[in-house]
Amino acid sequence: MDFKDIQELIKVISASDIADFELEADGYKIRIAKQRADAPSGVVPSGSASSPLADESGVGAVHSQTPDAVEEDESNLVTVVAPMVGTFYGAPSPNSAPFVSEGDVVEEGQTLCIIEAMKLMNEIDSELNGRIVSIMVDNGQPVEYGQPLFLVDPRE
Repeated sequence: MDFKDIQELIKVISASDIADFELEADGYKIRIAKQRADAPSGVVPSGSASSPLADESGVGAVHSQTPDAVEEDESNLVTVVAPMVGTFYGAPSPNSAPFVSEGDVVEEGQTLCIIEAMKLMNEIDSELNGRIVSIMVDNGQPVEYGQPLFLVDPRE
């Protein structure tokens, strides 16, 4: 089973009423669980019900209400969330500089991090221009689908 097959499986499960799916085949075990309705999904700037920035899977960023957030106006901040379960890596290799650091200005399409899932390295790219306000996970930390990764100020 290759990555394209997994993506297709995710699309089929997403379009169905199935809430939890598990498959064991050819030495692989895959589990797909739909996100709860109250969990973050998509790119939703503050006060907005939907956004054109969300990709077809609805994964991208969500406005954050984190209590330990930065001391600036959060009304325009967006949170880049993990589009999958895996391991977060902030740099391309252990000895490399990080893709981004707090305070960096990023452009749409710029790589923010890598999430390793099932031995596949998935680059997570920025869906907007802005400044990284906060990196919310540590290098090598496991992340869940929809977990906040970065706070971005799109006004920059």
